[in-house]
Amino acid sequence: MAKRDYYEVLGITKTATEDEIKKAYRKLAIQYHPDKNPGSKEAEDKFKEATEAYEILSTPEKRKAYDAYGFAGVENAGGAGFNPNAFRGFEDIFGQGFRGFEDIFGSFFGGGGRSRQQRGQPRGADLRYDLKITLKEASFGSHKEISYESLASCDLCHGSGAKEGTSRKTCTTCGGRGQVQQSAGFFSVSRPCPTCHGEGTIVESPCTKCRGRGVVSQKHTLSINIPAGIDDGQRLRLEGRGDAAPQGGRSGDLYVYIKILADKYFERSGYDLYLAMPINFNKAVLGGDLIVATLDDEKVKVKIPAASHDGELLRIKGKGATVMNNNKRGDMYVKLKISIPKKISGKLKDLLVEYGKEVADSDTAEPIALKDLK
Repeated sequence: MAKRDYYEVLGITKTATEDEIKKAYRKLAIQYHPDKNPGSKEAEDKFKEATEAYEILSTPEKRKAYDAYGFAGVENAGGAGFNPNAFRGFEDIFGQGFRGFEDIFGSFFGGGGRSRQQRGQPRGADLRYDLKITLKEASFGSHKEISYESLASCDLCHGSGAKEGTSRKTCTTCGGRGQVQQSAGFFSVSRPCPTCHGEGTIVESPCTKCRGRGVVSQKHTLSINIPAGIDDGQRLRLEGRGDAAPQGGRSGDLYVYIKILADKYFERSGYDLYLAMPINFNKAVLGGDLIVATLDDEKVKVKIPAASHDGELLRIKGKGATVMNNNKRGDMYVKLKISIPKKISGKLKDLLVEYGKEVADSDTAEPIALKDLK
């Protein structure tokens, strides 16, 4: 069956804001979540379809590619071979720790929610690292070393938080469930236990190193791979490199956000690179050769056509930035800037006077359209 347009799937317009996209997905996720529709293949398909649409449209670079090229523009970014199990957008929508539909509604109508053991171990927090790289590193890839601090499992108590030789005790207030029942009118509502704060267990004798937390601050140094073609604002996810969770839960992730520093000579647009080069008036009129250096330090000879204009672009195919997840490269464009000498010799002045006499008849008094100057 043909895939539906992502905007149609979420029921939004192409001008929808980030909040509108999030609200539309949340509504569909609640409606078709498998926990609410056990055994329904149709609900499962609609849930996956909505999740795939949200994953693309909620990511600026993927949304831009989809708007420009449709499914072909995102076939390597979620549009094809999409794995809903790898999608991590639920915490953005429903809050950190989201596990399923029952987490939202399980506490009502006598459900009482799930125990801590049923919900699984808590997950450590995600961390953010802002990394500045050069345009060359972004265009062709590199390896960078980063240092940061995160919470690691305490090696003295092995993450339990209990003093050596002791162990955590079952909370007597909630009986180890981590939640207590409270009446709210006609409903029975489940709340985190005020004694153990939802853990289900308590520490009577805290660990002397982590003071009962189960985690301690630790410095890390990592060598990470920067993929060729990465763009400004994109992020790299390092699974399990975030904060450790107490009591053996899964560690969070580390997100490395890329900031590309401005280059002295080159500018980048997509995978194309732009460079301005000065040429003298004689070469602009008569044409000639120009030697330019690419961003990866290769010397390239460029043919300047006769009667070239100031600002004219010359294309050098395949000398731009590397296309991400591809061996191909964009193009490089050389922008010609005609250089006018500040000082000229008497002989050159005489020649220019003669030249002026030759072209006098071709002068025009008509103005030039502003669009032609861009």
